[in-house]
Amino acid sequence: MTGITRDDIRAAVNAGVMTEAQAGLLIVLSEQRSGVRKHVDGLDEPFELFKGFNEIFIVVGLSILFFGYAGVTGMTVLGTTQGYILGMVYAVVGMVAVMGLARYFTLTRRMVAPSIALSVMFGLLAGQFGFAFAAMLDMTAPSALTTASALVALLLSGYYLRFRVPFSVALIAVAVFATSFGLAMLDGSFPDSPRDIFLLSADGPFAVLTIALGLIGLAIALGFDMSDPHRVTRRSASGFWLHVIAAPAIVNTVALTLLDTEGIGAQLMLAGFLALMALFALVIDRRSFLVAGVGYVVALAITMAQDQASFIILMLGAGIVLLGAQWEALRRRVMGALPRFPGKDRLPPYDLMTREPPL
Repeated sequence: MTGITRDDIRAAVNAGVMTEAQAGLLIVLSEQRSGVRKHVDGLDEPFELFKGFNEIFIVVGLSILFFGYAGVTGMTVLGTTQGYILGMVYAVVGMVAVMGLARYFTLTRRMVAPSIALSVMFGLLAGQFGFAFAAMLDMTAPSALTTASALVALLLSGYYLRFRVPFSVALIAVAVFATSFGLAMLDGSFPDSPRDIFLLSADGPFAVLTIALGLIGLAIALGFDMSDPHRVTRRSASGFWLHVIAAPAIVNTVALTLLDTEGIGAQLMLAGFLALMALFALVIDRRSFLVAGVGYVVALAITMAQDQASFIILMLGAGIVLLGAQWEALRRRVMGALPRFPGKDRLPPYDLMTREPPL
């Protein structure tokens, strides 16, 4: 008899054989019996891009197949070399083919990397359909962006409901961002430079829109997390990818605005903001939120605060290393010190190491 793996437990939860809480306690009991928890300080944040090189092999094949299809049909962003109608037809045929492949690689084989690749291809085909449709109606650039992005978000939402690929949530979030920016440009507002999209002191609604959408994305990501605190289902993985998108939208906007402001006060505010972000990441137990945000701060420091970039990067690196080395211990102290608040019992358990599962 072969051992039961975490994938088997996740499949059991998805099939309704056991609840998510029962699955979490079963994992705790299994690891205690095998001695794992005597040597591990805590449970790491689940993250998986591929399970083996065979998945990479399949992704290469799918990519070649996709670009071959694009070449044979003459697909371009605005349709095909043969016209907009055929562009939409070829896009629909491609999306149907991708869904057929997803039935095998995602639902039957449950492969990670091919599922991610297929969701990206479906999104590209949906975008091609949307832009071809907009070009056929001779829409302006803002209208075309809004229409195409909205169609991508809508079609990818249906794709997610059918195949539950967590990475597709990130693609939906990007499409929603693009749709919102397109709507903002319909009234004649255009960012003078890419910086104006994130700079709160710039003219136009883009920076406020960015941080608002980031906060909405964060709220949805927390909803995914709180529905799966033991992180044994795909809802947790969906939350992971949404955190990766939401964090830069929030952090980049605030950090860019503070870095653009001269004076020691702005630097102290940036340090305080990053400290609060790290504290928040500890509470929700999401390293991905912190890494995605800090990565953007490093990039901004290099481009905007060149004289002080080395010092900023040094301090950020030291903080990340410290948090990575003591994450579980720090989180237990922080969560133990915090009073009860709504949703605290729905976050990942911080005393999981000391709790004995029921007999």
